[in-house]
Amino acid sequence: MQKKRILGLLAVAATAILLVGCGKSSSSSSSTKTTTITVGASSVPHAQILKHVQPELKKEGVNLKIKVFQDYVLPNKALASKELDANYFQHIPFLDNWNKENNGSLVSAGKVHLEPIGVYSKKVKSLKDLKDGATVLVSSNVADYGRVLTLFKDAGLITLKKGTDLTSATFNDIKTNKRHLKFKHSYEAKLMPTFYKNNEGDAVVINANYAVQAGLNPKKDAIALEKSDSPYANIVAVRKGDKNKPAIKKLMKALRSKSTQQWIEKKYKGAILPVSTD
Repeated sequence: MQKKRILGLLAVAATAILLVGCGKSSSSSSSTKTTTITVGASSVPHAQILKHVQPELKKEGVNLKIKVFQDYVLPNKALASKELDANYFQHIPFLDNWNKENNGSLVSAGKVHLEPIGVYSKKVKSLKDLKDGATVLVSSNVADYGRVLTLFKDAGLITLKKGTDLTSATFNDIKTNKRHLKFKHSYEAKLMPTFYKNNEGDAVVINANYAVQAGLNPKKDAIALEKSDSPYANIVAVRKGDKNKPAIKKLMKALRSKSTQQWIEKKYKGAILPVSTD
């Protein structure tokens, strides 16, 4: 009798130990290792879009930190020097130009959205209304010159030299300029909305992120706007070799998800267009 009692107690004890062990195993498997990444971005719309996907990434074990930059100069420097894990503010021609000038090796992790560059004016309602000798203010961002030239070429105001590559074109590639337009291009991109508001020049070319930040709606306020099939979609850039890191892949999946694309369309009312594929 005593022997049966001892065996019974041992069986109960063994069951309790087994249950405790199972409990620990379950708890351990449910815990997710968190990876922190820091992404540099322009304040509008890039940082806003990143903030939108923060909760989704947190569920995936990615703690997304956002560092806001107010210019186009520092984000690539910060990424190259490993102060950032990625940045989100530029298009591929800009990145290619930066790599060329700085002996860099940054690469694209994928496209996210297009910010259609536009021409704004308080003096005319169409590019075709610009008078002979009109002044057009453009930023010093060389990577955008092909986009600007395309707008004026499509309006029939200029022609380009044969064989011009628009992704690397400059104003020296203009062949004919029948209105004798004066393109002044020595200004910081972030200053362009101020020039427009101060009614400087006859027309001002403004990047969509700075236009939206200044309270403009490119779709409604621009007198000429880049077409949606433009190759200048904004990308997430990373250091060479980092594109396939799990946290970066999760970031891209969140940014390019259907729900995020719909959110972009709704929030920016067509002024910023989502890009779903490369």
